[in-house]
Amino acid sequence: MKFQDYIPFYRRNLILALPIVLSQIGQVTVSLADNMMVGHVGTTELAAASFANSVFMIGMVFGMGVTMGLTPLVGKAFGQNQLHKAIIWLKNGIAAHLTASVALTALMFSIYFFLPYMGQPENVLYLARPYYLLLCSSYLPFMFFFTLKQFFEGIGNTKIAMQITLIANVINIVVNYVCIFGKFGFPEMGLMGAGIGTVVSRMCMPLLFAWFILRNNRYKRYFVFARYQKIFRKDIVALLRIGIPIGFQLIVEVAAFAIGAVMMGWLGETPLAAHQVALGLATFTYMISLGISQANTIRVSHQMGDKDYVSLRRAVFASTHLVLLVMSLSALLFIVSRKILPLLFTSDENVIQVAATLLIIAAVFQLFDGLQVIMQSSLRGMADVTTPMLIAFIAYLLIGIPTSYIFTFVLNAGPQGIWYGYLVGLGTAGILFYIRFMRLLKRLG
Repeated sequence: MKFQDYIPFYRRNLILALPIVLSQIGQVTVSLADNMMVGHVGTTELAAASFANSVFMIGMVFGMGVTMGLTPLVGKAFGQNQLHKAIIWLKNGIAAHLTASVALTALMFSIYFFLPYMGQPENVLYLARPYYLLLCSSYLPFMFFFTLKQFFEGIGNTKIAMQITLIANVINIVVNYVCIFGKFGFPEMGLMGAGIGTVVSRMCMPLLFAWFILRNNRYKRYFVFARYQKIFRKDIVALLRIGIPIGFQLIVEVAAFAIGAVMMGWLGETPLAAHQVALGLATFTYMISLGISQANTIRVSHQMGDKDYVSLRRAVFASTHLVLLVMSLSALLFIVSRKILPLLFTSDENVIQVAATLLIIAAVFQLFDGLQVIMQSSLRGMADVTTPMLIAFIAYLLIGIPTSYIFTFVLNAGPQGIWYGYLVGLGTAGILFYIRFMRLLKRLG
């Protein structure tokens, strides 16, 4: 296929992806803003934020994955022009996800009691524990926001979530500034101030969504009609049958990074802080690819509804090209600016030196990370979730984490050894997801 034949697919994918990319960047900007401000308070505070966020993210991304089961089902109904079915998915999705969110919130709070047994320095643990509780209190409103986000992205509207996320970012940064550094008469709260900013901004997100919906009659009618729909057990089962494997698939990857953070804590406060700096930067570029991949899921689900498998293939490979371009540019940026970018987070020379070496490894795994996320999203749009979950488990936990441990603690590679494991795990996942996608595509004809 010639390059000019891909141009319409690049254009359509970018139009759909741009708001999601901005929304995803907005999500990670909340954490980056926290880390930047906290890092200038002290290295111990930055290490505590790294530890607490790494543990919290496991539950957070699992819940996000559960809500993602809504997008391909709504997208397929929308692609078939069955709006009534899309509204039924909305009603059942809200019921299923809110119930799951309450259970997950309780689980996340219970993990608090296990934090002292994860081998972290005592001064880091002292700051991390109350901060972790604040993060847990933001879980339920954040999950409700994500349920609404996935529905609207399923019907092809990616702009509302973007606008809300950007507004929430402004709220987070303002509250952070006031509470972390004690401005306008407020007490100086350091890391706890960052936690308060996160809670306030995430509570505003579903409220802003409700405000957007009430002001727009076109979207309001979906929820008015949804009130009169029944909750069907089979629909809830169908949602969870897709959402839970996606959640486990995401949790496996995040768990690998969280376990890596715990192991980094065994090496000391400075490596853990450097890990948070490098990971924050890598996560920022990853969110761009994740935004493109989520738009790709929408495109794939719509093409599945239309049974247009030729356009499906072209849309996926157009998304792949875009992601690999973004990741190549970010890899170049990491290499060239590896000693400059950490200055955004800290002035500690030791932290900067370690972070710079980690960014070189991050530059290499950017391409594999981009490949795995776009192939994963393609499979998700085809409602293929069980096999990808198993692939993720093998790649990240059975291959990636043992590799990290061997390089770090057997071969004495230091903090870099943990990131070598990330590189191997992401590379394995990207290749296996690609093979799985090509096999399913061949079956569809």
